[in-house]
Amino acid sequence: MILVPVKDLQNAKQRLSPALSPDQRFALAHAMVEDVFDALAPFAKVPGVTIVSGDIFASKQAKARKFSILLDDTEAGETAAIELATAYCRNLETPFNLVFPADIPLITSTEVRALLALMPERGVVIAPASDRRGTNGILRRPNDLIPLRFGNDSFEPHLSAARATGSYVVIADFAGIGLDIDTSGDLDALMRQPIRTRAQRLLKEWRRAHV
Repeated sequence: MILVPVKDLQNAKQRLSPALSPDQRFALAHAMVEDVFDALAPFAKVPGVTIVSGDIFASKQAKARKFSILLDDTEAGETAAIELATAYCRNLETPFNLVFPADIPLITSTEVRALLALMPERGVVIAPASDRRGTNGILRRPNDLIPLRFGNDSFEPHLSAARATGSYVVIADFAGIGLDIDTSGDLDALMRQPIRTRAQRLLKEWRRAHV
């Protein structure tokens, strides 16, 4: 099962305050959610996609793509949301889960298929952020093989935890999955790529308006 935690989008992406207004951050967060959901839409049935969220917009977009929704109205953070989702997967006895954040707008269905193709019989596949600090995709088989702790420096802890299990560990770099949007520099990196996503089109529109 593919899991996507989505926190309340109303106050999302505070670190982008120097570059974007509150309304723009809100609109960008919406656009990125749709970009990620579009890439995951082919997997709605197999292996299945579940969003973990209490956000109304995210839930509406998930329903439109026939994703499952695991209600998380505690707003305790991404790590807590994934702990909730891990218990959910355990109860369903799903053989694995694959977690993506909702702020990687360049993710593609092709990348997701390639990551799934790396799945071992037992082990972990990690798709790090491009700076090798964060974790932008992580597959666990079985679905609770290691605990997940998200944040700016989650890659090394996840890698160490995975290796400590003695199971098979794969590190896989993907250009789209690797770019998460947290800073002004990330916005610039996003706009250096060919324009194909909602998030990019929004940024292009805003930047054109300031020329």
